[in-house]
Amino acid sequence: MPSLTRARPRRATSHISARVAHAVLGAVLAVLWLVLPGLTTAPDARAPAGPGPSASAQREEVEETTTADLVLPLLALSAAVVLGAYGYVRRGRRARTGPGGPPAGPVTGAPLADLDERARTALVAADDWVRTSREELDFAELRLGTGAVAPYARTLAAARAELTEAFRMRRRYDEGVPGEQAARRQALAGIVGRCAEAGRLLDEQAAGLDRLRDLEGGIGGALEIAEARFRELTGRTGAAEAALAELAGRYPPAARAPVAGYAEQAKDRLVFATARLNRARQCADRGEHGRAVAHLRAAEGAVAQADLLVTAVGRLAAELAEATALVPAALTGAEAELAGARERAGAAADPGGEPRARILHADAVLAAVREELTAGPYDPLDLLHRIVRATAPVATGRAGVLPAAAALVARSAVAAAEDFVATHRGAAGAEARTRLVAARDAERAEPLAAEALARQARQLAERDVRAHGHPDAVPGTGTAGALLGGILLGPDPAAAPAASFGGPGTRARRSPEPS
Repeated sequence: MPSLTRARPRRATSHISARVAHAVLGAVLAVLWLVLPGLTTAPDARAPAGPGPSASAQREEVEETTTADLVLPLLALSAAVVLGAYGYVRRGRRARTGPGGPPAGPVTGAPLADLDERARTALVAADDWVRTSREELDFAELRLGTGAVAPYARTLAAARAELTEAFRMRRRYDEGVPGEQAARRQALAGIVGRCAEAGRLLDEQAAGLDRLRDLEGGIGGALEIAEARFRELTGRTGAAEAALAELAGRYPPAARAPVAGYAEQAKDRLVFATARLNRARQCADRGEHGRAVAHLRAAEGAVAQADLLVTAVGRLAAELAEATALVPAALTGAEAELAGARERAGAAADPGGEPRARILHADAVLAAVREELTAGPYDPLDLLHRIVRATAPVATGRAGVLPAAAALVARSAVAAAEDFVATHRGAAGAEARTRLVAARDAERAEPLAAEALARQARQLAERDVRAHGHPDAVPGTGTAGALLGGILLGPDPAAAPAASFGGPGTRARRSPEPS
């Protein structure tokens, strides 16, 4: 677990303070470099002509001694200046931020509930910055290549690392760690600070990415990329509809629930993309480059989300097929685990108690699973979920198929939650996103915990969407979906900025005039 010191945020002002100290030190050293030769070398020093020192030589010797004696005091004074500047910088930094933390005022003065809300808001905002930055970077990479965007990919990875640690801090906070109130205040301040650092990193690189893409100079190449992806997704959306119809004939509604309505939502995003691509081309033809870029970026965001929705349908179909093939083997493996548990219980001095209760519960679950297999249709991922959870308390690892089943169930649940949050980020709140990050963290080592966390994340995000309501927009234009998906930073669809690569200072820089 990272320490509270590690969790404290870094501030942009600290970099300025460091530069001031470095500048002072550099200036002092430069002065010493120029002055010392003159101080330690007497002018026109010559060897004496005779055996005894002349009067002028004696005067030079005295002058050399005098100037040399000034060197040490000058060095001491210089050191004092440097140390004083450093102390001033440190005191100023601490006065502004506390020891390594964010602004001290909100930490010490604001009610804990206000700090809590600020931390939640910061997490949602920073998560959106990272997600939209990834979207735009993907389009830049398609046109310019991986090498060209590598510096921005590294920046994005650094921002994501800050955000991930902020979510982990939030998870620990929700679990009651730390417990002392002052430490909890500092933890909330640390969350806000890490989110701010993620935004700062992205803001610093936004202008560079703009120069790299050179959209203001012409959107032709980028527009062609977006239109090509649009045409590809139009065909894939039709295939996703067909896949959903096929799934409806094989599996119950609960099995298809994670992607219910996704084909329609993908088409909705593509309707919005069509309108924005057309506007982008029209604005470019009229020489309105700023508006053209704004419309293009909105279209790119819609295309990216349509891709997520369509991909989710195909992935779930593959997961259901894999789970269907795995259920019989998982059931056999679970029965072998139960047989071993019965042997161990029979050999124990007290065969009753909790072990026997767990065996009886697992027996009942496996019997229900066998019945559903016979009756059909069934949700194979749900059956695997029940098999794995029922046998986990008594399993010893003799059935290698059960870990594989647990991994599949966890992977499916995490991906489903991720897709839902990504395509509904205009409404999904901090709690859902925190659980999602916790699920990602646990997916490899603790698949059962990861699956539970992912299910919670999806449920919380769905609750947020219901509470958010349907955005007010003209029906049939796809604008409501763009607002709900965070593609447009509303509330006015006509003038809303399109989310771009960047943090709080640059993310909304592309805003069309009302049209």
